[in-house]
Amino acid sequence: MQKKTLGSKPFVYPMPASIVGADVDKKPNFMTIAYCGVVNNGPAMVAIGSNPKHHTMNGIKENNTFSVNIPSEELVEKTDFVGTYSGKNIDKSEVFEVFYGKLKTAPLIKECPINMECKVVKMMDLGGSDTIVIGEVVESYCAKEHMTNGQPDITKFKPLLYTTGDKKYWGIGKFCGDAWNIGNNYKIKKD
Repeated sequence: MQKKTLGSKPFVYPMPASIVGADVDKKPNFMTIAYCGVVNNGPAMVAIGSNPKHHTMNGIKENNTFSVNIPSEELVEKTDFVGTYSGKNIDKSEVFEVFYGKLKTAPLIKECPINMECKVVKMMDLGGSDTIVIGEVVESYCAKEHMTNGQPDITKFKPLLYTTGDKKYWGIGKFCGDAWNIGNNYKIKKD
């Protein structure tokens, strides 16, 4: 397979199109972010990478809390809207139906199938364009209609994905196999 160099790019594909929420001046604000991922399982922790100048970052710093909301494909327009326009200029508190959980300062989005409310564990400036925020997931929520056997079901909630190189939103593709199982019959070929 011929390879072409692309430079220093974070091509971890696909990325979730996540909506991060924080109360800014006691009002819910949201930003769309693709730089979001799991960093620890016990206790559960997620990390986001965001430019510190984003309006939502003011609320994260102010309250030491934030939410991560996973939108479905159906929310593509609203997801793009809150990622395109700054809360400094537009009131985004009415874009979604909001609820609060245990932390009381991390606005969660009812329309999103999955929500996580997080308390800040650490914020790091690595000298690049983004600040890394690590949050401990205090509570997770999933709409019952998007679950199978008590677990979130990706085929039911159809998470929205993002690819940074071409700046496009995507849906989930086909099922390929069961994790921790499909590789059990693989045999290494010896020359």
